[in-house]
Amino acid sequence: MLKFNDPAISIQNVTKKFDDHTVLNGLTFDIPRNKITTILGFSGAGKSTLLKHILGLLKPSSGVVEVLTQDLGLLDRIALREFRRNFGMLFQYAALFDSFTATENVAFPLREFTDLDIDEILDRAHGILDSVGIQKISHDKLPSELSGGMRKRVGLARALALSPQIMLYDEPTTGLDPITTKMVNELIVETAKIHKDRGLTSVIISHDVRASLAISDYVAFLDRGNIVEYLPAKEFANSPNPLVQEFVNL
Repeated sequence: MLKFNDPAISIQNVTKKFDDHTVLNGLTFDIPRNKITTILGFSGAGKSTLLKHILGLLKPSSGVVEVLTQDLGLLDRIALREFRRNFGMLFQYAALFDSFTATENVAFPLREFTDLDIDEILDRAHGILDSVGIQKISHDKLPSELSGGMRKRVGLARALALSPQIMLYDEPTTGLDPITTKMVNELIVETAKIHKDRGLTSVIISHDVRASLAISDYVAFLDRGNIVEYLPAKEFANSPNPLVQEFVNL
């Protein structure tokens, strides 16, 4: 198992049970800072449950989840809400507010979590939208007036609004056509490059093997609540693990 000095996220012997069903089973692994790490796995492997533990939305039945050296289990509800400012999240279908314009969607976390005045908020929101390739003509459009790719860009802009230390991507290319999929993958890489100087860590939950190998620094394979393979992306496809080979060759 790969180990890293000063990882962004450290999962230590984490087990999660729902009644008699064990979803995570003594899971232990680290996610490095300032890299793109993808977690692959078949449906039901525990990927979404793992993501919720990283966000502190679920607490483990046993074990420790450390994010940016902070044990999430030691934080109360208020402290955990404040700590989540360290995360940006791009949801599977962008999850924009339907009645908010692109600008209003990006401005929302700034209004909720900062003391900036409205002019400063709007300036920052417009700047972030520009940085992810949303032209000014689209700043005041509703999500229903935007293409699927543009909605992803707005979702990413909103996720970056608070300058997070960790970006989480939940199945970012599910349901997208090949051209939009390529655009989203390029956007993930470009975002990591732009924010590399401040150490942005990117974590992707995915089932897209081809994209994962192309854009990731490291790839982990989750099966039945445990990491069964964890390698640099350039080595992953050559893993001798039969589960990995089955997944790669689907």
